[in-house]
Amino acid sequence: MTALPELSGKVALVTGASRGIGYGVAEALVARGDRVVITGRGEDALKEAVEQLGAERAVYVAGKAHDEAHQALAVERAMEAFGRVDYLVNNAGTNPVFGPLADLDLGVARKVFETNVISALGFAQKTWHAWQKDNGGAIVNIASVAGIAPSPFIAAYGVSKAAMINLTQQMAHEFAPKVRVNAIAPAVVKTKFAQALYEGREAEAAAAYPLGRLGVPSDIGGAAAFLTSDQSDWVTGQTLVVDGGIFLNAGVG
Repeated sequence: MTALPELSGKVALVTGASRGIGYGVAEALVARGDRVVITGRGEDALKEAVEQLGAERAVYVAGKAHDEAHQALAVERAMEAFGRVDYLVNNAGTNPVFGPLADLDLGVARKVFETNVISALGFAQKTWHAWQKDNGGAIVNIASVAGIAPSPFIAAYGVSKAAMINLTQQMAHEFAPKVRVNAIAPAVVKTKFAQALYEGREAEAAAAYPLGRLGVPSDIGGAAAFLTSDQSDWVTGQTLVVDGGIFLNAGVG
């Protein structure tokens, strides 16, 4: 980024942000003047992301999203580095299994929920107590269209994202009026995480979308920027579907 905007005074914590959707969100927030703390498992990837975002605007904390000590450290780092944490974007997630529910290893199912749902709650609790309880802010949970309708062979992931959508509603109710909480439900976005869903057949996959393409991280970054802005000040407990129109095809034979 060559020309950095004037600082907004706001700070965001974005989980799972060394690449993909999380990085797209961090990039959108930095582009409007926010400072960010990004998390992820790979230190080298995080360092590279901070270099791209601008070391004066971004810091990183490496660790596993489901680790409560890591959650606490990330929030502490935000407070130490920038003195506040106005926004939390829960993007960290995993989908280590592809197959039918009938054969799903229950240990794997627990891992999916630990990372995709419980970690989001943990980050939200810690952010709430560190800053948002007294000062307000916004939380954005990255869900999925798989949490809204059945998604064969990634059912564990879909069920966890349905839980994320309900978690969003619960937190929105409890954290009001200080903190707004919303979710984004993307369809297939071109990231390493989703590569198995389109690799080698991108044109075919994109043809199913009325807008004629798959999503890219900046599509979700823009949505997150909106949901953490004054323009969405009267929006809470909602799930914004960002899907290129794919749901418009429901019921078409």
